[in-house]
Amino acid sequence: MPGVESTAEADWREVPGGVTAPLGYRAAGIAAGLKPSGAPDLALIVSEEEAIAAGVFTTSQVRAACVDYCRDLLQNQPTARAMLCNAGQANAATGEFGRQDNLAMARQVGAALGIPSNQVLTASTGVIGRRIPLDKFTAAVPTLVNHLSDDGSEVAARAIITTDLVTKSVALESTLGDRPVRIGGIAKGSGMIHPNMATMLAFITCDAAVSPHLWQQMVQRAADRSFNQITVDGDTSTNDMLLALANGQSRTPAITEPGGPAGRLEAMLTEVCVRLAKAIARDGEGATCLIEVEVTGAAEEAEARQIARTIAGSMLVKSAVFGRDPNWGRIAAAAGRAGVFFPADQLRIQLGEFLLMEGGEPLTFDRAAASAYLRQDPVIIRVGLGMGTAAGRAWGCDLSYDYVKINAEYTT
Repeated sequence: MPGVESTAEADWREVPGGVTAPLGYRAAGIAAGLKPSGAPDLALIVSEEEAIAAGVFTTSQVRAACVDYCRDLLQNQPTARAMLCNAGQANAATGEFGRQDNLAMARQVGAALGIPSNQVLTASTGVIGRRIPLDKFTAAVPTLVNHLSDDGSEVAARAIITTDLVTKSVALESTLGDRPVRIGGIAKGSGMIHPNMATMLAFITCDAAVSPHLWQQMVQRAADRSFNQITVDGDTSTNDMLLALANGQSRTPAITEPGGPAGRLEAMLTEVCVRLAKAIARDGEGATCLIEVEVTGAAEEAEARQIARTIAGSMLVKSAVFGRDPNWGRIAAAAGRAGVFFPADQLRIQLGEFLLMEGGEPLTFDRAAASAYLRQDPVIIRVGLGMGTAAGRAWGCDLSYDYVKINAEYTT
């Protein structure tokens, strides 16, 4: 949808509350003993009424039980009342036992809420190959449900993280049909980040009324422009998942057709996803800065996004940023291998305000000043292709020594 990425004419404002900012949602987060650290590890988000549900999932052939469960559910019924997430065990590559564990979780939470189990969407994050300790989970369900509140978003956001250093949360409000409408979200992710969705998770709540088919399309496009445009280490998780509910509690006019209100709602949804995606990239394991890549002058938006993502994911570019080395050749090389045609003699590369290449020719620039710029956060890389008017963005982070240390010791 043209113009969705642009925020120049945004008519929304940020509000507190995360996933409980929209009307009709409650959330909770508790420590159930699933993490050895004793930190919060079980989260629940509930809509007061049945909501239209959409999801985007990892394309990995090795998937967690929750991924297949949610994907299959939403293919048959685009509604849900609850989103449940455990942290500590990925429940991926756990075979039939893992599948049964996941079903048991949905049944137990559904029973505690008084709703069918197929109205409970599940998500897991943690170490691959480890099952969820159902005895601890079962014991914690009553406490989890009792802690549901309309200001529980932040504790839920804490309960879904693993190696994250900070929680990720945002909520925006706009007006549709002279009534306020809100979208909120929380997310987790720090390492194993190179989503092909369609270990990051995101949960979105919305109080607008949207038709199921349109809501799924909006969520997919928002994912393509946000979570699918971030990269930390080039590894796609077994558990990547974006779940989004729209419960209609704002009592705004129902959105059933593209254009107009649908476009405005999608723009706000995309902005929520972009903010969460950037927070994940900035919190990359061992990262010292966020890298934002802007590609303009492409023939198609998808091609611009592909080049931007290739540059943001280049280990050489990421290493150069960490080393404060304004080596534009690495940027040019990454753009050239992205699998997109563009005339090399039109290539333009800019690092912050420093123009490094124009018309395919290198330019003289102040290397010391450019190196100093790389100490800032974020680092902005702009690439022009000189072909068309399409643009795309991607986000990543630098590659530090600490990334290796964190992942070398992940299970030990």
